[in-house]
Amino acid sequence: DVTHLVDLSKEWNMTVTIHFEGWPSRIPLMSEPICLICKDPRTCDRVLTLVSGAIYKISFLCKDLSRLRITAEKGISCVDLRWCQRKIYSLSVPKAITQLPIRLHKFIWKLLAPDLINIEITSPSLKLQQHVPEQRCNTSYSYSIVSATPETEFHVGVFCPGGSIEKIQMRNNITISLKTFGKGFLNESNHQDLKMSFVPYIKDECIFTVSPDPKAKVYLQTPNWPYGLPPYVSISWYVVVPSKQVARLGFSKDRMGIACETGRAYVNIKEETLGAEETVRREDELLPKPRNMYHDFWVNISNCKPVDKTQLTLQFWVTFADKQLDLGVILAVVAGAGVLIAIGLTVCCVKKKKKKSQNPMVGVYNANVNTQMPGKQGLFTKGRKKNESHVYAVIDDAMVYGHLLKESNGSVAPEVDVYRPFDGPIGSLPPSPPPFSFRKDIKRSSNTEEPPPLMETDHDTYTFAHQKSEQSEDNGDTTEKNNGDTSMSLLENKEQDSLVE
Repeated sequence: DVTHLVDLSKEWNMTVTIHFEGWPSRIPLMSEPICLICKDPRTCDRVLTLVSGAIYKISFLCKDLSRLRITAEKGISCVDLRWCQRKIYSLSVPKAITQLPIRLHKFIWKLLAPDLINIEITSPSLKLQQHVPEQRCNTSYSYSIVSATPETEFHVGVFCPGGSIEKIQMRNNITISLKTFGKGFLNESNHQDLKMSFVPYIKDECIFTVSPDPKAKVYLQTPNWPYGLPPYVSISWYVVVPSKQVARLGFSKDRMGIACETGRAYVNIKEETLGAEETVRREDELLPKPRNMYHDFWVNISNCKPVDKTQLTLQFWVTFADKQLDLGVILAVVAGAGVLIAIGLTVCCVKKKKKKSQNPMVGVYNANVNTQMPGKQGLFTKGRKKNESHVYAVIDDAMVYGHLLKESNGSVAPEVDVYRPFDGPIGSLPPSPPPFSFRKDIKRSSNTEEPPPLMETDHDTYTFAHQKSEQSEDNGDTTEKNNGDTSMSLLENKEQDSLVE
């Protein structure tokens, strides 16, 4: 008497079959209670098939609905990759089916890909876990994936939500069968996130992209378990390693366990980093021991044509741990720092020793100092040797500045630029005044005013030795004056006149 609405108007290429438990392998006996499904009051049967594009009002003539099951099938195909490559298809059970008071037994997606077009299955949020003996699925539903060719079927494996596999890329046509276990699927079906898309051609038969939980141990095994990989099939896994962690990769057995009739079987391992070396093992060699992987890495298994009664079935595991500096690296860093510190201390000590051993440079004569008065350029045209505007950076009674200059004939030249304390009687000429730029009581001025007259303290403080013989200097000066020499400054003339008076 209860009518249920089944809206399939927005669905396409899908069929829904409501049947008795065990159908089609088992046909209900006439002695069993009658359980009919009706799509209208006059059309009832033990098996009812609904197609997409229509709306149905169904009812049940059955005392126990738990004996009924639903099996649905949907086909998705791609003819032009330029159009269907941009589309993402959701592989989830429609609500029109989950809302019925009947348990969903199986939902099948048949994915048809033409030549040079492959299929990609993703589970962005839940991810997929591969059902293996060491890691069994305990969810209310699972996916069985089969890659089919016109000649053979290749069973990729059984997967359930809540694992580490983000993506599976496969060649050929694919059949995905969702199978439920118990009544929990009604609640978990709201969180389905399995999706598929069509992608360009891939080289391997199947490629898994794995992003494991850093806190869990992940087991992965070759497809077509336990019957072994078909001849000449190549499978790859791309394992993502978090930046702050290191992965530990190991195989569950020591050898591949097969003998090749033709060709060779290989296991290849390579990190996805510049300059990484590739580890290769043949079927007659031992498999690699557990090793640390610091970057994303590839694991590839390629089969040969095995000898009869031998199968290529391999399983490997991946665990993660936080990155820690190796003891050798730490010691190397500490040793390097110690060497740098020792070199620095050595350099400092050598510099200090050299600095102490060198004599202090006191009273160095600077021949490039400009002693001309500001604003009166061109008045001092005499050379440094021929005027008395000598510059002394430091005046100290205990030091002697300059050095004795010897003439070319070996005789001692007159003392020039030599400071000695005055301790004798004052001669006929007064001591020369110090340069204006180094006077103690007069500051440099940028104007052209004449400086104030010298104080008596200046005569006492600065005393310079004059040449004993003035004849040679006078002769030189006379020649220069005849040639129009104007090297005697106005200031010197003025001071000379005042001194003579």
